[in-house]
Amino acid sequence: MIQNDQAGPLIDRIQRLALIAGALGAIVCAAGAWIDLGQFLQSYLFAYLFWLGIALGSLAVTFLYHLVGGAWGFTLRRLLEAAALTLPLLLVLFAPIALDVLGGSSRLYEWARPEAAGDPIIQSKAGYLNVPFFLARALIYFAIWVGCAYLLGRWSAEQDRTGDPALADRMRLLSRYGLVLYILALTFAAVDWAMSIEPHWFSSIFGVLFLAGQGLSSLTFAIAMAGLLSRRAPLARLATPDTFNDLGNLLIAFVAFWAYINLSQYLIIWSGNLPEEVPWFIHRTQGGWVWLIRFVLAFQFAAPLLLLLARRTKRSVRGLATLAAAILCVHLVEMFWRIIPSFRQGGLALHWLDLAAPAAIGGIWIAAWAWLLKRRPLVAQHDPRAAALREAHGHG
Repeated sequence: MIQNDQAGPLIDRIQRLALIAGALGAIVCAAGAWIDLGQFLQSYLFAYLFWLGIALGSLAVTFLYHLVGGAWGFTLRRLLEAAALTLPLLLVLFAPIALDVLGGSSRLYEWARPEAAGDPIIQSKAGYLNVPFFLARALIYFAIWVGCAYLLGRWSAEQDRTGDPALADRMRLLSRYGLVLYILALTFAAVDWAMSIEPHWFSSIFGVLFLAGQGLSSLTFAIAMAGLLSRRAPLARLATPDTFNDLGNLLIAFVAFWAYINLSQYLIIWSGNLPEEVPWFIHRTQGGWVWLIRFVLAFQFAAPLLLLLARRTKRSVRGLATLAAAILCVHLVEMFWRIIPSFRQGGLALHWLDLAAPAAIGGIWIAAWAWLLKRRPLVAQHDPRAAALREAHGHG
């Protein structure tokens, strides 16, 4: 490890705790899968999409940093890169979902069951919603995401070693086109893995909903972890009130964008009042589900926005990190509300696997993230923006 002497023990502790949580969660999930495979897969899907969103969002925010620069990105760069580099692990963790559709009688996707042959609406979409094409598309998505993350990580490590200024231009060029590929792949993946749970329903803005959620979850994860590591070198000299003020301003933009996209979808469907679109919202606003979305709107939009308008909140490293961690937890509730009502249309119901699955996947994922984080300096070496940023923030 380079420059990580003080932060190393804390990262080791995070990794150990995550491994324990992941192992315990995996044991509980294994028992749950034995007892009720369908219930396990439902819980697994929403938990998987939540943690995948942090990794993918981290890749997108890294692209954004290489395109626009800024002290906020320099501080978070290695945290985001490590998160993006976990995508090969998430490809492996996609296996239960892939095996479900391969089984011939999917417990998650109605279109992958034999009885779907008698449904004219599903049959009209069979050219797209079929098992071989579904799995082939998943491989294409991961090839794009993993490839971009690998190249950024490789060039970033090479920049540490050599300081070659051409590498910054190379990463900027990849980010320009990689961001477009990420958005396209994510749009189709959101349709495949989430919207197709209810194949009679559709939304033209569904992929953008996931884009907004992934940006918000990845940024809050990185801010929370930066706050946790901020009292130890080397991040201690970067995690200044000025830097966190910038992060707070960026977080306002992500919170507002998330709210705007969700409100746009709701207003479009509400004003159209079409029978093929309305049921998705009906399932999520009856039988207790409405209280979840009210909770999400209050604590992922209204309360954070009010708090972030206060300059004192944004300039407090501990305060902003705590707020970011809280928003991230609320986003998990949002993902639960977005996915699970498709399977539990009788009303709000929480199963113990809904807690075990996020713990299992999250523990394994955070442990992998911590391991990747320790392999490189926590502060990027030879970043051409570093000198200007240090001078701008009083560290010259």
